[in-house]
Amino acid sequence: MTGAPHRASLREAYGRALLELGERDARLVVLDADLAAATGTGEFARRFPKRAFDLGVADAAMVAVAAGLALDGRTVFAGTNAVFAAGEAYNFVRQSVCFNGANVKLVACPSGLLVGLDGGTVQSVEDLGLMRGLPEMTVVVPADAASTRAATFAVAERGGPAYVRLAGEPLPDVTAGAFELGRAAELRAGSDLTIVALGALVHRALAVANDLAEIGLSTRVLDFASVKPFDEPALLRAARDTGAILVLEEHSVLTGVGALVAATTAENYPVPVRRVGVPDVFGESGEPWALLDRYGFSPDRIRDEAWELLKSRGKVS
Repeated sequence: MTGAPHRASLREAYGRALLELGERDARLVVLDADLAAATGTGEFARRFPKRAFDLGVADAAMVAVAAGLALDGRTVFAGTNAVFAAGEAYNFVRQSVCFNGANVKLVACPSGLLVGLDGGTVQSVEDLGLMRGLPEMTVVVPADAASTRAATFAVAERGGPAYVRLAGEPLPDVTAGAFELGRAAELRAGSDLTIVALGALVHRALAVANDLAEIGLSTRVLDFASVKPFDEPALLRAARDTGAILVLEEHSVLTGVGALVAATTAENYPVPVRRVGVPDVFGESGEPWALLDRYGFSPDRIRDEAWELLKSRGKVS
């Protein structure tokens, strides 16, 4: 990939999508837990002040209020940092939202290691495992601003609970808005190897695929933005067509998409799978993109993992 890619804010894309949805649906309301600046909902509050509520530093209470509003017939978007949405408020998400099938869309921003300087206590790298384990929950991790907009509309149209995990850092444009619940967008065709990636790592997957193409290797790249429901047919087709899968996720390697991919292929079409994720550790304070490299997501590490998979298939020596 040549030149510096254009980067855009996911939270701003989400905020603009909410404005459009708010114009269309008078029963849509937005909640925040003292983090409207972080979640990008300030303009919605200014445009629709009677449909925007800041619950203060009370994330669990925000989720309980969101469930109550949803059960009264509202479509509710509730935003806060991922560690508070999935961690501090977990039991309220489970009991009040998912158990009741409440139409609450939790938007977690910022999330993951890219929270950066705030440190490991607020860098949630366990949230996808927690959220995809909940019955009724839809889980989405957009890779750029365009797919964030599409995902916001998609979860608004789908009834029931949803968890949308957004990177706080601007991300490169990679999808052209390709997003559909239950589908993995094939951003690059390939036959030698598949890279399954999500969120901030989709761009790095494409960059590595481009590097491999320069030496004659063909790499398929799947954007796994729809974590739940996920695209099992596309995953198994990739396993059959390419014979090896590399998973990239800014999340614990123990419970995230890598575990999902490994289990699905093992049960249906076993192929070599390597998982590049956060090891069994907490994060730490640091510059956001430097933290990705420090925790094993550097382009060099990704290329090395891809090379080992290609060796296992006899594609390289």
